[in-house]
Amino acid sequence: MTTVTTGKDTKGTDTAEFTAPRAEELAELLVGRSRPPRPGALSASMTFGWRAMLKIKHVPEQLFDVTAFPIMMVLMYTYLFGGALAGSVSSYVQFLLPGILVMSVVMITMYTGVSVNTDIEKGVFDRFRTLPIWRPAPMVGYLLGDVVRYLIASAVMLTVGVVIGYRPAGGLPGVLLGIALLMVFSFAFSWIWTMFGLLLRSEKSVMGVSMMVIFPLTFLSNVFVDPKTMPGWLQAFVNNNPVTHVASAVRELMAGGWPGADIAWSLGWSALFVLVFGWVTMRLYNRK
Repeated sequence: MTTVTTGKDTKGTDTAEFTAPRAEELAELLVGRSRPPRPGALSASMTFGWRAMLKIKHVPEQLFDVTAFPIMMVLMYTYLFGGALAGSVSSYVQFLLPGILVMSVVMITMYTGVSVNTDIEKGVFDRFRTLPIWRPAPMVGYLLGDVVRYLIASAVMLTVGVVIGYRPAGGLPGVLLGIALLMVFSFAFSWIWTMFGLLLRSEKSVMGVSMMVIFPLTFLSNVFVDPKTMPGWLQAFVNNNPVTHVASAVRELMAGGWPGADIAWSLGWSALFVLVFGWVTMRLYNRK
């Protein structure tokens, strides 16, 4: 221990005694305390989900695709096809609205890939990878934040549907079950877009490839018409399309039924998407 003692300085004032700390005391001060606990997987994921919500708060224009777009989809397809396919708008909207709800939310999911690609280009994920957190937390947080956007879109579409005559026979429980199933599927389906966001080099390429994937899946389904009216070769694709299974399940749940097979198919597809595309996403994320 070093002690420095002085009497009076040149001006005649007393000076304080200074004692330098010993090396052992300094080491105990620096490393003796326990480190703060590492955040758990759920806590870290929710934090990044909240980050996604803050981005919407600062750029509210991001809500355009989950408000104006769903309204446009419901009104356009209901009044465009209602009279021709079902004879009246009120009859057709009972069939169309659950399907167009699934279609719109699934289409909105592709913006996840664009957001991921933007953050990659800005170097944001380089900082995330240095944090002592669960490795997939930034990606999972992205998707959890987007689930809130999907819920907003669903609420908007159902409100518009009720205004123009949609009446779900399953009541509130059926509607909530249908939306819950759609949220699970959308969360899983979004892993496809995170993969593209990491794999492709620009926002335009992510959007272009996403369109090529999403349009066949949504339009070649049972969203607009019953597959029984289609040619046999097309039915083979439509009946095995994951969007068809989800649309059928949501439609039946909101109508008060319990489509066990379609629910099982929807959950099976969801698990497959997470296992395959979630794994590929994390491989790409760790190598970036």
